[in-house]
Amino acid sequence: MEHFHRRKGALYAQSYACSQLAEEFGTPLFVYSREALETAWQKFEDALENHPHLICYAVKANSNLAVLDVLARLGSGFDIVSGGELKRVLAAGGLPEKIVFSGVGKTATEITEALEVGIRCFNVESEAELDRIANIASALGVVAPISLRINPDVDAQTHPYISTGLKENKFGINMTDAIEVYKRAAQMPSIEVQGMDCHIGSQLTKIEPYKDAVERLIGLIERLKTEGIEITHLDVGGGQGICYEDETPLDIAQWAECVTDAIGERKLEILVEPGRFIAGPAGIMLTRVEYLKSNEDKHFAVVDAAMNDLIRPALYSAWQAIEPVEPSTVAEKVYDVVGPVCESADFLGKERKLAIEQGDLLAVMSTGAYGFVMSSNYNTRPRAAEVMVSGDEAYVVRERENVEDLFADESLLP
Repeated sequence: MEHFHRRKGALYAQSYACSQLAEEFGTPLFVYSREALETAWQKFEDALENHPHLICYAVKANSNLAVLDVLARLGSGFDIVSGGELKRVLAAGGLPEKIVFSGVGKTATEITEALEVGIRCFNVESEAELDRIANIASALGVVAPISLRINPDVDAQTHPYISTGLKENKFGINMTDAIEVYKRAAQMPSIEVQGMDCHIGSQLTKIEPYKDAVERLIGLIERLKTEGIEITHLDVGGGQGICYEDETPLDIAQWAECVTDAIGERKLEILVEPGRFIAGPAGIMLTRVEYLKSNEDKHFAVVDAAMNDLIRPALYSAWQAIEPVEPSTVAEKVYDVVGPVCESADFLGKERKLAIEQGDLLAVMSTGAYGFVMSSNYNTRPRAAEVMVSGDEAYVVRERENVEDLFADESLLP
């Protein structure tokens, strides 16, 4: 993580000492690097520069307004999955005509709002959704641009909870049904068929599943041509993997070459929906050691962050690197790094070799995606603050919550 590096053993976020950030803003604390966000986004832009394309950042990965603003300034589009994310993107300066709306459960209100602002496209996930969009568009007197999300039945070789392209997954329309659904859509006066979409899973580190999925979709596009249905863009989804432990991240230039080679000379604009690849390595979480405790079998480092702050380890058994912020001369021990929440699943990492003492700071690496955005107030714990480092400055982009705010909307019985 070049934007998070060490000077004389101490961890820095760009030119800012992480120990200073913790001192100024407290812990737990999410820290993001603006330059890291920009660098990762630019990899897609450079890789696809010779082909018509639109990069639609997956807002679900990290929806902080400052993150969205940084990407909007680069010209990014956005992939949303809720009406709330739509409003976030617009508030951050994102352009409606660069927004694609994914997700299996779009409500009538969400569809209406998206049509009223004029989004780029709906990624339709079922016939029932197609009917709903057509009816709402007709009532509004507009034509809804749509893409069908196709389930290509490709094994993404990732964790079952983040695999989305198999028959048993809830997402998309089966390949076998796609032709008939496209024919129906093409006959609807309030629907404009534009594209084809797929998303086969998250944290993918091999190109082969993408190649397999794109080739299947190209075959489907060719079949649609014989039915008189012209597809103008291919949305290849996101899911590009990053390094958490010892994975080799996808080479985006090679990934782009794989996609463009499959498209060939066809006049298809490429849409891509990266989230984790852009935001994941651009963030860390700082947490302080409250206690060290041991029993006959284990050493525990009890920290002030918990599963409510970072749920990935508890939810997926996800591995996140954990590093001391400052160098230490104490002896290394093997610790389970655990939080104060009253659940046995409340851990950030197990069996980690760490040289630490009570009061030391730890950094949980690669937490820019699916970190704060998945946090909760379980155990009535205020959510952490978020800070963005930009150049030589650090900006609070989300204030730490107050406990009183957590129950301000509740009331006692009379």
